[in-house]
Amino acid sequence: GAASMFQLPILNFSPQQVAGVCETLEESGDVERLGRFLWSLPVAPAACEALNKNESVLRARAIVAFHTGNYRELYHILENHKFTKESHAKLQALWLEAHYQEAEKLRGRPLGPVDKYRVRKKFPLPRTIWDGEQKTHCF
Repeated sequence: GAASMFQLPILNFSPQQVAGVCETLEESGDVERLGRFLWSLPVAPAACEALNKNESVLRARAIVAFHTGNYRELYHILENHKFTKESHAKLQALWLEAHYQEAEKLRGRPLGPVDKYRVRKKFPLPRTIWDGEQKTHCF
């Protein structure tokens, strides 16, 4: 089962297998384990390069960056990689939520609808996670 999968030495994983584990952990909502898994991945440039082209791995890295409050890293990942439509909704939510949380910290109070609207205007979604369709926002 899934548990034994995690006993394998990571170094022998193909990018596809790594992506599969990322997807499994993402679906299970186990962000902590996802983070540990990503940390254990090889840092060899060739391996990194292959993994950095893999959408599941990038999405996993974005999710972990978000949950650990590493918003700079999150924005960097989202702005520098083109994601497919399937990932857009989830990544847009991370992008907005991170910017909302940063704005709340600055203001020291929860944001109202108008504040959120201003944040969205100030930090428009990067085209890497948005195909340019305007969604109408209701207050």
